[in-house]
Amino acid sequence: MSAPALTRPTAPPRPAEPHAGLPANAIGRRKSTLEIVTLYTFVVVPFVALAAVVPAVWGWGLSWLDVGLAVGFYFFSLLGVTVGYHRYFTHGSFKAARPLRLGLAVAGSMAVQGPVVQWVADHRRHHAFSDREGDPHSPWRYGTDARALVKGMFHAHLGWLFERRKTSQERYAPDLLKDAGLVGIGRTFVVWAALSVFLPAVIGGLVTQSWAGAWTAFFWAGLVRIGLLHHVTWSINSVCHVVGNRPFASRDRATNFWPLAILSAGESWHNLHHADPTCARHGVLRGQVDISARVIWAFEKLGWARNVKWPDPVRLAAKRREPATVAG
Repeated sequence: MSAPALTRPTAPPRPAEPHAGLPANAIGRRKSTLEIVTLYTFVVVPFVALAAVVPAVWGWGLSWLDVGLAVGFYFFSLLGVTVGYHRYFTHGSFKAARPLRLGLAVAGSMAVQGPVVQWVADHRRHHAFSDREGDPHSPWRYGTDARALVKGMFHAHLGWLFERRKTSQERYAPDLLKDAGLVGIGRTFVVWAALSVFLPAVIGGLVTQSWAGAWTAFFWAGLVRIGLLHHVTWSINSVCHVVGNRPFASRDRATNFWPLAILSAGESWHNLHHADPTCARHGVLRGQVDISARVIWAFEKLGWARNVKWPDPVRLAAKRREPATVAG
C-alpha cells in the first residue's frame, strides 16, 4: 500500500477563525474556569501517562490482565464515540432502540471527550463549515505554508478544545436537548469519566488481590488508554484533513489515512464520510476495514438498530473521483 500523501489545496484558503461568519446564535455560553481546569486535567494527565509508557515498562511489568483491560476499555469507549456520538447521534446513520441509545451515550461519555450533546453540537458545526470560516478545528485555519500548517495542525488536534466560547447546543443539537435521558447523562458526565478512569483499577485490584495490580491497571487501562484514545480521535480532526488520499469528491480537504483505520475503528476513512456524511459505513472500498460499521451491522441483526443507511452504489459512483484527480 502506498504511503499517504500530503494534500495540497489549489488556492490559499481564507483564514478559518472559529467564530467568523457564524450566526449570532451559533455560539453558546463561555466555559467556566472549573470547566477549563477539568479539561486541562483530562487532556494533560493521560498525555503525560502516555509519554511515560517507556520508562514505566522498564520499571515494572505489564501483565496480560492490564493488556486485556486496556484493549477492552479502549474499544468499548471508542465505539461509544464512533458508533454512538458520531454516526448515530450526530449524523443519524441508523435508528436505535431506547436502551441502545442511552447505552451509546454512556459508552461515549467514558471516552472522556465531553458530554454527548456538546460533542454533537461541535461536530455538526464542523460539518457545516468544514475547512472554512467557522470550522472549530480546521488545520488550514492559518494558511497553507509550512509554519501556518504546523500551527493549524496543533489547533485542529487539541488547541481548539481550549476555546473559551462553546458551540451553541440550542442551534446545532436541539433534537438531543429534547431527550431528558441524554441531558441527564450529560449532566453526570464527570461520573462516567471517573468510572472510565478508575474502574480498571478496581477490576485489576480485585482480580490480583493486590494494590500493585490495581495501580498497573489504573496506569495502563485508565490513563494510557485514555491518552491513546484522545490522540487517535483528535488525529481525525488534524491528520485526516491534511495527509492521505481523496478517492471521493467532497467540498473540503477530508482524507483517508489508512494507518489509523484499526485504532480509530474505521473513522480514518474520513474522505468518504465527508463526501456522504450520513452513511453508516466509512470504509467502502476494497480492503478498508471499518470496525464501527461491523458493530452497527451486528446491532441491526440483533434488532437493536433499524433503518441503517448503508452505502448506495449509485451515490458512491457519482462521488468517485477519476484516478488522475485523486490527491497526492
